[in-house]
Amino acid sequence: MANNLTAAFDIVADGSITTPRGFQAGGLHCGLKKTTRHDLGAIICEVPASAAGVYTTNVFQAAPILVTKDSIGEEGLLRGVIVNSGNANACTGKQGEADAFEMRAKFAEAIGVPAAHIAVASTGVIGENLKMDRVRDGIAKLPAKLAADVQGAADFNQAILTTDLVEKTACVRLELDGQVVHIAGAAKGSGMIHPNMATMLGFVTTDAAIGSAELTTLLRQATDLTFNMITVDGDTSTNDMLVAMASGLAGNATLTPAHPGWDAFAAGLRYVCEVLAKAIARDGEGATKLVEVQVRGAVSDDSAQAIAKTVIGSSLVKSAVFGADANWGRIIAAVGRAGQPVNPETVDIRLGDIVTLEQSRPIGFDEDAALEYLKGDTVVIHVDLHNGEGAATAWGCDLTYDYVRINAAYRT
Repeated sequence: MANNLTAAFDIVADGSITTPRGFQAGGLHCGLKKTTRHDLGAIICEVPASAAGVYTTNVFQAAPILVTKDSIGEEGLLRGVIVNSGNANACTGKQGEADAFEMRAKFAEAIGVPAAHIAVASTGVIGENLKMDRVRDGIAKLPAKLAADVQGAADFNQAILTTDLVEKTACVRLELDGQVVHIAGAAKGSGMIHPNMATMLGFVTTDAAIGSAELTTLLRQATDLTFNMITVDGDTSTNDMLVAMASGLAGNATLTPAHPGWDAFAAGLRYVCEVLAKAIARDGEGATKLVEVQVRGAVSDDSAQAIAKTVIGSSLVKSAVFGADANWGRIIAAVGRAGQPVNPETVDIRLGDIVTLEQSRPIGFDEDAALEYLKGDTVVIHVDLHNGEGAATAWGCDLTYDYVRINAAYRT
């Protein structure tokens, strides 16, 4: 992200979703997973929080998404979100809907808030009914596990993981109206990643005072530039969901576009989302490296986004990066099939600082230097179209043998 954006806030290295005022989190193992890793978690707010959500555009939306839309649509307020992993509760019919609504009701009862103030999220295997006896037992025990500290956040972070190898968190601090404001986030995602929202789940907490409509606007803007610009395997999940809650306990004047701190808050929110999105891409199933594609000189930002996502999503490009093969032909082929205006005579391509194509003509380059660069854990592909002012960045990962191994036996 550009330095002019990060100048608006400070990064809180040890921050978590419980850092913003008013939030607690926790998690436990209730038996949905075969391992003993946590599989049920929650975030709660001590006051009704302004809420916003963005969701998968997959036609087959999982039951928890229907419940969360219902909750946020009621008043634009949430007191908490309950999440399970190990089972997506997707394509489970009326029983799945009933189970998701029961999760909402049971957790609301357990913490003493209205059912409509609870969001629900699930991730895991599609097409299997939840083991509700285990979920009920877990919900009854969950309130005792909630805490406003690092451990509570860590337990929640573990509870939302599936094939993820690492937890994904971010936190920033800024000043609004003389008050310290925090924005924090946690996410999961490793496979079935090609968000178009608006299997990934994201959760953002902040103590800023901001209304639901304004938070929704900023969340959608941030999503378009971050979560919607990553891909691991080109598959958009049935369960993709990003939910944000704002407690308002920082004491700043309510944020609107007219507030002098609006842009700074928007930059902080975007940064948190970008860190989480890049962490998902880096943790792609079987991945060995993060791949970043920067497109410049497109006819518009939208055009640049389409081209960047086409390149980052190319199985041939991803395979070449895995093999440390400086095959720029795969890159320009992806640019050309993105369905966007491109002048075939003016394209430049670089791998890091290594120029491979200039004005659509091959440039002799040091193959050994390119090999060493591509062996690194981060690879940046630069594409300059020299065709306009549009720009965009997308993130993904390499395609490895392990991706096939993991997904060939996902249910077993």
